[in-house]
Amino acid sequence: MSELILHHYPQSPVAEKVRVVLGIKNVPWRSVQIPRIPPKPDLMPLTGGYRRTPVLQVGADIYCDSQCIIRELERRCPRPTLYPHGAAGLPWALSRWTDDSLFTLVVGVVMGAQADELPEEFANDRGRLYFGPDFDWQAQKKKLPHSLAQIRAQLGWIDERLSGDRDFMLGADPGLPDALCYHLVWFFRGRYAGGPALLDQFPNLMAWEKRVAAIGHGQPEDLDSKDALEIARTATPESAEQTDDGDPQGLAPGQMVAVAPDVDGGDPSVEGRIVAVSMDTIAIARSAAEVGDILVHFPRVGYRVVPIATR
Repeated sequence: MSELILHHYPQSPVAEKVRVVLGIKNVPWRSVQIPRIPPKPDLMPLTGGYRRTPVLQVGADIYCDSQCIIRELERRCPRPTLYPHGAAGLPWALSRWTDDSLFTLVVGVVMGAQADELPEEFANDRGRLYFGPDFDWQAQKKKLPHSLAQIRAQLGWIDERLSGDRDFMLGADPGLPDALCYHLVWFFRGRYAGGPALLDQFPNLMAWEKRVAAIGHGQPEDLDSKDALEIARTATPESAEQTDDGDPQGLAPGQMVAVAPDVDGGDPSVEGRIVAVSMDTIAIARSAAEVGDILVHFPRVGYRVVPIATR
């Protein structure tokens, strides 16, 4: 199997979710540090403009968004499974809560509490990304009590789930639900001054938090970003052509499309030719001088795919 290369930065909560998955799998992987905000000159040739963190590279196959990354890690490294005790399917429904409404609440609290101290460039970038063109960090600051009440109640759900003899979300073995919930607890504790005191109210959650932290991040080894580009340039995409006769949009290999997150975060679209399409993912072929021919993979949930008219 080609090396797993994760493009990320240490403070990213979404990258922490993937790092926990790599820990559950306990696999070797290469770590490429990327900037927290654009420009990201050694990432854009790989992704075609996708700027969010993290990104997984396997040779010339590039996986964008943690959904797509985690699905591919499970496919390539099936043991131990992320779905212990027959839990396949349900964790992805859970992810629509952790990656959407709960994530937005936690980011709003963490950054709203620091509204007067955030570096302007970083504040503007993240505000636009997570809250749209009309973002207002001062408004997030003003509603901190309400947001914290919402977070507290939802942390209570996690604490209740971890009651009794359950070590992890699904029982005795760690799985995807642990990574989905842990990355937000990790971010809330580490980046919000009031986080530790609020988390102290949940003894089951805190004991579980220590167990997940003890899993670690697998076996990382640093890699220079230029070397990652060269690995892509000298590799050939592994993924084969795939069709989905039931696709509601009628998407098929050979079509030119533009793919972007289905939110108004100011993200650029990534354009390319469809090679593989399924219910869960889409892969588009692209070329760039720095990396040669590559295949960029996206999830379908949370992403908009728009056909491009060609002459």
